Amino acid sequence: MNNSPIKIAVLDDYQQVAFKFADWSAITAKAEVTIFTDHIADEAKVIERLFPFQVICVMRERTPLKQNVLSKLPNLKLIVSTGMRNASIDTKAAEELGITIKHTRYVESGAPEHTWALIMAMARHIPTEVNNFRAGGWQTTIGNDFKGKTIGILGLGRVGSKIAAYAKAFDMNIIAWSPNLTEERAKNAGATLVTKEELFKQSDWVTIHMVLSDKTRGIVGHEELELMKPTSCFVNTSRGPLADEAALIAVLNQNKIARAILDVFDTEPLPADHPFRKMKNVLATPHIGYVTEETYSVFYTDTVKAVAEWLG
Repeated sequence: MNNSPIKIAVLDDYQQVAFKFADWSAITAKAEVTIFTDHIADEAKVIERLFPFQVICVMRERTPLKQNVLSKLPNLKLIVSTGMRNASIDTKAAEELGITIKHTRYVESGAPEHTWALIMAMARHIPTEVNNFRAGGWQTTIGNDFKGKTIGILGLGRVGSKIAAYAKAFDMNIIAWSPNLTEERAKNAGATLVTKEELFKQSDWVTIHMVLSDKTRGIVGHEELELMKPTSCFVNTSRGPLADEAALIAVLNQNKIARAILDVFDTEPLPADHPFRKMKNVLATPHIGYVTEETYSVFYTDTVKAVAEWLG
């Protein structure tokens, strides 16, 4: 190995806070750290940007590292990914290429809290009322109560169970479904197990909290959305491809469901001209469910630790 310093890339630091949430001095004393605050999607440009680096630190799934990218990065020896898993990294290809992958811990409270904040904001038309208030208006919408309403939860894992607990505090009826959910597990989470069809038919709010995989991709499609009440709301703060995007746009445009809440999308960052950015019956945020001070502190502190251990 030559005497040139180890090069480390920190990707997609949108808020320019990587150095704020962790002490990188032990790393910068031994290596050259480059922070990238912009996102590039073009594969060729990603390869060109990352070619010189031995270490890449990625923020969740913002920049996919598939086989065709990894195979063109001969200098790469270590990937550190925030979070406990990262489906956008080809782990098999990395292993075959001799690239080590390390993960950080995760703070689980951010995603369910953000989901519930969005649900409450939609129920009371808070974004609309805030904008109208600033424009001089006064009481322009009528909100919805939660008590007695039915929330359908697809997936009762760590996040889904939290949503069930929040819904219980608001005296909602809670029903749930997932491919492997049992009556006992549903009951333990305060929910009633129903069929997938019943969930979409009965719910006033449908929210999905599942891990994206080949089996769950598109698990909510046109058929399911067509079953929903015309007054209901669909919520996806987990992963965009869990729901058929074209089908969701269609039912919203046709007013077959009243509204949707989204924090995740098929393509991220979402293109500036995407329909979701303009639809009045969509409340959307830019995948910030996990973007909290506590989470970022864990992410970047663990990233520094992983890199430091690898540097020795």
